[in-house]
Amino acid sequence: MEKATLSVKDRRLAFNLYLYLGALFITSLVVSNLIFQKFFHWYPFGDITVFGAPLFEISVGILPYPITFLITDLISEIYGKKNANRIVITGIFASFFSLGIIYVANETDATSWSPVKNGMFSDVFGNTKIAVLASMLAYLFAQFIDIQIYHFWKKLTKGRMLWLRNNGSTFASQFIDTFTVVFLLCAFGEIPWERFKGLLISGFLFKIFVAFLDTPLLYFFVYLFRKRFGLQVQEEIPLDN
Repeated sequence: MEKATLSVKDRRLAFNLYLYLGALFITSLVVSNLIFQKFFHWYPFGDITVFGAPLFEISVGILPYPITFLITDLISEIYGKKNANRIVITGIFASFFSLGIIYVANETDATSWSPVKNGMFSDVFGNTKIAVLASMLAYLFAQFIDIQIYHFWKKLTKGRMLWLRNNGSTFASQFIDTFTVVFLLCAFGEIPWERFKGLLISGFLFKIFVAFLDTPLLYFFVYLFRKRFGLQVQEEIPLDN
């Protein structure tokens, strides 16, 4: 891919925007791991069941997670594959670091006047280490696969058909992510096996639905970046000095 030539001012702005996108990515990823234990039932198509389980009975942790794929697709398009992979690796580090903090906090003993007691804290955060482990394994596979497929289609279509690489990469990576997370949570005993198929299908269909919704957003943000920095279809913003 061609590298754009920018002024010092524009390079600084481009780098700051990259940092902001990275911050949104990491926040979405870490928060999804912290809130995953609450499940809810979304009723967009009525009360439909799949393998005996309600359709779109999903974890609230899934809500911020599609944002990470939108951001990596945007970074892939504007900043290139290398810089998208950097964000993924940074997200892995941030998640394990947050897991370490939660582990230490869980090992401390609450005071008698503490609003949050030991049992309550452990119920909410004590199992987070399992979620993070499952999520990180899924995330590691899914995000790198998403970036690889995205750039495969970008190269094949010579930068055209943004909708194809956005949805094509997301569909494949989100199935891998959903399957791995649900499988590991069931294997670790966090969720009963009888809910595996229902949660897998509900989670994947929800992510597919969100992927369709975020395609116009990706077009919009890519348009803004290209207009602001004068980028051609095949041009990417370099961040290395």
